[in-house]
Amino acid sequence: MRLFQNSGLYPSYLRRLNQLAAGARGFAERRRVFLDDRFGALHFLKPVLGDAPEAFFTNADDETLQRHWAREQGIQGKSSLETILLAQIEHHRTEVFYNLDPVRYPSAFVRKLPGCVKKTLCWRAAPSGKADLTAYGAVLGNFPSILDSWRRAGCRAEIFFPALDPLMENYGHGDRPIDVLFVGGYSRHHTARAKTLEQVANLADTHRIVYCLDSSRLTWLAESALGSLLPLKKHRRPQAIASIAQPPVFGKSLYELLGSSKIVLNGAIDMAGSDRGNMRCFEAMGCGALLLSDAGSYPDAMTAGLTMEVYTSSEQATEIVSKCLESWPGSVEMAARGRSQMSAAYGKAAQWERFVDIVARI
Repeated sequence: MRLFQNSGLYPSYLRRLNQLAAGARGFAERRRVFLDDRFGALHFLKPVLGDAPEAFFTNADDETLQRHWAREQGIQGKSSLETILLAQIEHHRTEVFYNLDPVRYPSAFVRKLPGCVKKTLCWRAAPSGKADLTAYGAVLGNFPSILDSWRRAGCRAEIFFPALDPLMENYGHGDRPIDVLFVGGYSRHHTARAKTLEQVANLADTHRIVYCLDSSRLTWLAESALGSLLPLKKHRRPQAIASIAQPPVFGKSLYELLGSSKIVLNGAIDMAGSDRGNMRCFEAMGCGALLLSDAGSYPDAMTAGLTMEVYTSSEQATEIVSKCLESWPGSVEMAARGRSQMSAAYGKAAQWERFVDIVARI
């Protein structure tokens, strides 16, 4: 199978990548720096991470990376990023195109693919407005209710899960000096999460609480000198959160932080319904931390009271944090059980086997 996997970058991660790849020369070196940093690796298929010769990977929204490739192939002028991506697919003689960035490259793009492409799949685990993905052979995701919404929109949808990065096994085997860690977004889509974050942040006087927040532009504006003069109060973070907030972390730096934390706090976005099991759940448990997340419907191996803890209110989250830290030997056993069961259920080999099966059926 000649596989082409495309992904995309968060703007806040792009700044980190540009620093890491400052000395990279050309497409292959910049891509290698990116893949070695492991940002998004839970979504990358086994042939990509294994550098298989028949697999090709790119971040089509990374203009620096893509223009490296275009220059190396002798493409003249300043072609659009879409044109470069299509040229890469044709040059690779792709048979299966798997896209992690389908809102940027929806059905209109799929219809432009060269004839060598026989199967098309995309990952989408979030509501996407009016995005048209019907031209894809299948939309993949791990939230059943969102998959149902894609089916109602006329798409074929298949359950598919992230898989633990094998490198995670290198983290979390020493001391865990951080009592509670939260890493994630803070915006108008996170009102329920924000209440829990504020409650737990109030423990910072007696515990080491670390929040690494990727805040929205409105939040940054609201907390600026100019924003203080504008009616943006609802976008400002409570003082308990703002006083401990740190910049977002990604890639191997995130693994290191997760492996240094006893408890990883998680909360779904407001639009997730009852489905649970976002990326942070996989990352936290894969690095051996005890996951504390909001109640809901979780995938196999994420079992409340056995491999993780859940809360039903922000007040209860604080109570569970205190309980778990006070009885830490038992909490360590739960975290270790979670890591073991997640490794057995969500490995790269199993993810690839599932992907191959889906490809064969569409």
